[in-house]
Amino acid sequence: MGSELGRPPQKKVLVVEDNDLNRRLMEVRLEIHGYASVTTSQGAAALYLARKHHPDLILMDIQLPDISGIEVIRRLKADEQTKAIPIIAVTAFAMPHERTLILESGCEAYLTKPFKGAELAQMMERYINPHQPLGHFAQNRPALA
Repeated sequence: MGSELGRPPQKKVLVVEDNDLNRRLMEVRLEIHGYASVTTSQGAAALYLARKHHPDLILMDIQLPDISGIEVIRRLKADEQTKAIPIIAVTAFAMPHERTLILESGCEAYLTKPFKGAELAQMMERYINPHQPLGHFAQNRPALA
C-alpha cells in the first residue's frame, strides 16, 4: 500500500517515553525524517499499541511509571505478533551492568540519554532500512541537530 505519489508506505515508529518533552522531541525528529509515530508514556499501552500498529521500530524508555521498559521488551519479544519488531532502548541508565541487563532483555540496541539527533538517526536507519547502505538516511534526509 503506497501513497498517492507511488512512494512506499511511510515507516512507523512506536515511541515509549514517560517524559513529555523527550517524547515530543523524538516525535518531531521522526516527523522531520518522514516517519509516522505512535507515542505513549505507559508500558501497558506500549504492549497494546505494538500489537495494534505493528510498527517498523520501537524506541523504548526503560523507566516507565507502570511496567518497566525491560519487562515490556521481554513481553514484546515473547509475543509471536511483536517479536520481530526491532527495539532500541533509549535510557539514562549508563552503567555497564545496566546496559547488559537491558540488552539481555531482548532489545536490538541501546542508546544512552542524552543523545545527539544524528546518533539516533543512524541507529534507527540500521533497523528500519536494513538493506540500505548506512549513508542513505543522511544523504536523503535533512540533518538533525
